[in-house]
Amino acid sequence: MSNRERCVETDANRLIDWFAKLGDVAVAFSGGVDSSVVAAAAQRCPSIHAIAVTARSPSLSQRQLDVAVRVAHQIGIEHRVIDTGEIDNADYRRNDGRRCFHCKATLYQSMATILNQFPGMTTVSGTNHDDLGDYRPGLEAAGAAGVQTPLSDLGMTKVDVRGLAKHFGLTNYDLPAAPCLASRVAYGTEVTTERLGRIEAAEAWLQQHGFDELRVRLHDGELARVEVPKHRIADLIQLDRDEEMTKAFLGFGFRFVTVDTRGLRSGNLNQMLVSIQSNFKPAVTGDPLDVTGESPN
Repeated sequence: MSNRERCVETDANRLIDWFAKLGDVAVAFSGGVDSSVVAAAAQRCPSIHAIAVTARSPSLSQRQLDVAVRVAHQIGIEHRVIDTGEIDNADYRRNDGRRCFHCKATLYQSMATILNQFPGMTTVSGTNHDDLGDYRPGLEAAGAAGVQTPLSDLGMTKVDVRGLAKHFGLTNYDLPAAPCLASRVAYGTEVTTERLGRIEAAEAWLQQHGFDELRVRLHDGELARVEVPKHRIADLIQLDRDEEMTKAFLGFGFRFVTVDTRGLRSGNLNQMLVSIQSNFKPAVTGDPLDVTGESPN
């Protein structure tokens, strides 16, 4: 066994032992790598009962829900899918930089109804140590709800988590991160069911055309800003040589489409929060390359 393998095995045992000290848990389970590792470790702890809870809402793509169902089945953990109503909250829809707080607050309130069936059960999340360095108001909601964070408590980073996912044999260990669809909507632009559906359709179309790592960001005026890794930008532009992508996106309800020449940058919309707090509307930043015009509508 290599030193790296020994380190991963040690981390796995540390994580499993963490659950033994806490007791029964409900994992806020998105099907992403972080929450999957937490669920897998909890399920491997013989002294506790663990369940996984997935929030179904317009901000969760069908593809990600399918991944969550599949991975939960692979782990063998009891899996509950609950409907959450954050889209009905005007504060969430306003999307003023606190959207994630209102989303997570709704999630944990909804999970509380399940916890009533399991006295003494604690909610845990997949927050890792690296998450603590980004703007994440959802962590405030988690703290207020008493949510525990085993990965960050143990100092485990994104790299550590990927290693653990592979160690546990999870089929999603190498899948790209898949934040909720609402995270694609520029701050200051209202989050609506229609816009979330538009983003989901556009990203699904690109995935069907061979792009796995991508984001379709939505800005004011129904502008779609497409991000793919830099080495795939030429492929994306080639795909649209006959305006194939453009026509598809206009059909989904976008009015403009642009390709961001800086490439895929996770969480880059957080950079706009300074403008929001200064009472300015967010604008498309950087040096994007326009590849289409305006829809007839």
